[in-house]
Amino acid sequence: MRALRFAAALGCLALPALAEERVEGGQYGTLTLTYENDLLAGTDRYYTSGFQVAWRSPTFVPPSWLGFLTDGPGIIFPTGGTPRWGLSFGQNIFTPADTQARNPDPLDRPYAGWLYGSIGLVSYTAREYGSLELQLGIVGPGALGEQTQNGVHDALNIDRALGWAYQIKDEPGVNLIGTRQWRFNSDPVWDDVAVGIVPSITASLGNVQTYASAGVMLRVGNELDADFGPPRMRPSISGSNFYQPDGRWGWYAFVGVDGRAVARDIFLDGNTWRESRSVDREVFVGDANGGFAVIMPFARLTVSYTARSREFTTQRNTAQFGSISLSFRF
Repeated sequence: MRALRFAAALGCLALPALAEERVEGGQYGTLTLTYENDLLAGTDRYYTSGFQVAWRSPTFVPPSWLGFLTDGPGIIFPTGGTPRWGLSFGQNIFTPADTQARNPDPLDRPYAGWLYGSIGLVSYTAREYGSLELQLGIVGPGALGEQTQNGVHDALNIDRALGWAYQIKDEPGVNLIGTRQWRFNSDPVWDDVAVGIVPSITASLGNVQTYASAGVMLRVGNELDADFGPPRMRPSISGSNFYQPDGRWGWYAFVGVDGRAVARDIFLDGNTWRESRSVDREVFVGDANGGFAVIMPFARLTVSYTARSREFTTQRNTAQFGSISLSFRF
């Protein structure tokens, strides 16, 4: 009987009942801390670590020069949505598989760091979510990837990465990233536990990363209306950095897949206007991920694991990394 109810819930996702929007949480802003590292998945190569601090404002009435975006035809932002704005600061670090070679294999991923800040605008309804984010930063020694990685390795008594002298050179970076998501939740199938899917599409344009991606996430739990999925770092498809709990303890588990068509990746293609290390990039890249979220009255904790397909033609192993995110409202 439970199996039949579960199947029925999946079938009704195409025509779900509209959920009531949680407008009572709009007066709170959200601070989200996200940390990703391949050591959390038992490896030490390729996309090796990243951190991000993200702030999302309370809901607000945008000025007229922004209102034309949120009140537009519903292409990026849903019609009639509730807007928030936000700021982020983060860093990503990339290394080859062999970090003990002082002169890295030229067929392996180059060393690279990316240090950036961003400003963004989001708008959402009970069913739809849209975001537009402008990232500005620096790739190369100025991103402090060597200092961050080897500083942490020293503190943990782990061997230093020795090939940073061959990292991608300094270059200012800019990305404009747009995301559109939809949230379809079933009625409860066991007590208060429901099933939901979150389809997503994303496009990024810039000298750092240019790509188009699409994915879908399946969620099971009792707090599916609290957010649009777990926050993660680009180029992974990210859910909402803000969340809106209903005052109780809740949870959901999730699995998802997404694919990207990549036209530009400076961490693989090398510098835009200068000679640097580079490898032959794969055009199509796929991610598979899974994890869980715990929604508390005072915070949200999400934990996930991601396996990523080959990103360059001479890559020997898949990339794997874990992600931990903690959000607070105030």
